[in-house]
Amino acid sequence: MSDPVIVGLSGGVDSAVAALLLVEQGYEVQGLFMSNWDEEDAYCTQAQDYQDARAVARVLGIPLHRASFAADYRARVFEYFLAEHRAGRTPNPDVLCNREVKFGVGLRHARRLGARFFATGHYARLRHGHGGVQLLKAIDAVKDQTYFLHAVHACDLQQALMPVGDYTKAEVRERARAANLPVFDKPDSTGICFIGERPFREFLRKYIAEVPGPIETPDGECLGTHCGLAFYTLGQRGGIGLGGRHDSDALPWYVAAKDAARNALIVVQGHDHPRLHARGLLCTDLHWLTAPPEAPLRCTVRVRHRHTDQPALLQPGADGTARVLFDEPQRALTPGQFAVAYQGDLCLGGGTIA
Repeated sequence: MSDPVIVGLSGGVDSAVAALLLVEQGYEVQGLFMSNWDEEDAYCTQAQDYQDARAVARVLGIPLHRASFAADYRARVFEYFLAEHRAGRTPNPDVLCNREVKFGVGLRHARRLGARFFATGHYARLRHGHGGVQLLKAIDAVKDQTYFLHAVHACDLQQALMPVGDYTKAEVRERARAANLPVFDKPDSTGICFIGERPFREFLRKYIAEVPGPIETPDGECLGTHCGLAFYTLGQRGGIGLGGRHDSDALPWYVAAKDAARNALIVVQGHDHPRLHARGLLCTDLHWLTAPPEAPLRCTVRVRHRHTDQPALLQPGADGTARVLFDEPQRALTPGQFAVAYQGDLCLGGGTIA
């Protein structure tokens, strides 16, 4: 085959092996390095990542293009990220990045370069057929990234390839080592792409003002002062600033709720406190990769990346929302995060936890 493919080369091992596999399969492969953040500092690895992508392209003998989508990222992802935090919710910008940038402006740029397909190093599998495309979990359950891909439009997934989804991470690194790809032992990137390894609260303070308020127990006892609801998330333990108290037991404190009307942070003691658990949630902004369910549907639901899928009943609403009732109570169901539904390995779609 000689179909032209543009591979999003990030400078990491996964996208490098994606390109390697496609070269071996006979595709006409070119690379594209996408710059999505325009602030260079000690925490940004973009310059080194680009050099690593160049080195991979040289070994594979493929051309490498470079494009900046920083303006699109700020408008379509970062502004949403800040707005959600200001509203007291906890967003997941990587979901929007995949839909709006990588498989949005990135895919369209690849098409302008003449590509028939746009490939990435995501750990997921795509099953192309006459009825469209299906998004399936990766072979490596630990690395599976379908949670981050559930909001990508099906028509865009139809033009995508994700070849590493059929391999474990160990197998990917071994393929890279055997092919002498210089990134075979490069550590995985962690955290949100534009933040890197820097302290999260330090970064957020550059864009969101502190609005102090009371830290309270569910009974209304004031324990201290928080720096702003935007800087905390449900289930959080560290960074609350309470420590041990002489008038309470030694169990650690956790964020259980945010009372936006009073600007109060509600905390409880103990990892398994009942106030940290709930049987259900409400989803809005639903996006389906399969036919939208018209009746209650038995499925499994994942409420955060690397969360184990949980058996649940999904009840679609007439107003475009859906309620999810879990078989067992779930911990720290967090507004702003996503709930993603599955049947077996098949990703059905998902929505924002309201």
